[in-house]
Amino acid sequence: MSDASHLLDEMNDRSREVFRRVVESYLENGDPVGSRTLSRTLSEKVSAATIRNVMHDLEYLGLLDSPHVSAGRVPTQLGLRMFVDGLLEVSNLDDDDRERIDATVTSNAQDVGSMLDRVGSALSGVTRGASLVLTPKREAALKHIDFVSLAQDRALVVLVFSDGHVENRLFTPPPGHTPSSMREASNFLNALIDGKTLGDLRGVIQSEISHRRQEIDQLARAMVESGLAIWDGEETESARLIVRGRSNLLETEGAEEELERIRVLFDDLERKRDIADFLELTEDGEGVRIFIGSENKLFSLSGSSLVVSPYMNADRKIIGAVGVIGPTRLNYGRIVPIVDYTAQLVGRLISDRN
Repeated sequence: MSDASHLLDEMNDRSREVFRRVVESYLENGDPVGSRTLSRTLSEKVSAATIRNVMHDLEYLGLLDSPHVSAGRVPTQLGLRMFVDGLLEVSNLDDDDRERIDATVTSNAQDVGSMLDRVGSALSGVTRGASLVLTPKREAALKHIDFVSLAQDRALVVLVFSDGHVENRLFTPPPGHTPSSMREASNFLNALIDGKTLGDLRGVIQSEISHRRQEIDQLARAMVESGLAIWDGEETESARLIVRGRSNLLETEGAEEELERIRVLFDDLERKRDIADFLELTEDGEGVRIFIGSENKLFSLSGSSLVVSPYMNADRKIIGAVGVIGPTRLNYGRIVPIVDYTAQLVGRLISDRN
């Protein structure tokens, strides 16, 4: 990034304008830009031959490239980075975009997970890219636990968290369970909750059962242990990566190698690889960050860009992130404020629920 900024400082006004026009045109339509086209649009009247010389110099600096046999130029990854860092003009959030995002998150979602699912769908719909939403770890305290019988061999344990999140887990209850054993099991657990997280509760249940063996009915004890087996494991408290709008990426690509690149990216996302690293991308500071192509080692992003922003809880602690993946010719000026607004909105909503 420092190399790109240094190059920008070294350029004169004409070189800077030629460079900016090439990048803006490329981001708008994806086509290489030729000197004749530029000569008609520059603020000062300059011959196509002069512009060709400037473009040649920019290519020598590694900022532009000539694809195949085209006479036009496109920005390189370094060129895009320099443009994003030094020349990008971020627009105000469009009212229609704001309304679509607001409508998604202000509907009466009972839990954070459902809300974030809808946020991801809205973000991909508004940006026409693929959206990534990293949900918070389940660090919220438990508020209530209930057992619900569905059949002789099927029951639900319902976990209600203090942040409004609700989880229903299916499990096999002990043989001969009754409504009263279920009631006793939930009363036993609810008496232990007292602001504990799932991890905290896991640690005390077994010792409490053994200490209070006389106080809890054998069936109720078996019910607690059956329910415990359902949420016993790290996956219940781990972050989750929600990916929406992957088909949008396929619509923007044509060549066979491009489709293969997108397929590999999908495979990475399916495996939810390095989710913790995804959050670390945002931890160098507040606000939106842009990763272009191979700058981001997290996914197979050669030829793709990631625009990502963290969101925070009421204590200003980063607890998750929202982002958009698309081709490197994303409309950065429009997408940056969308991602920024969405991240701030999600942070406020989660803080309010707490």
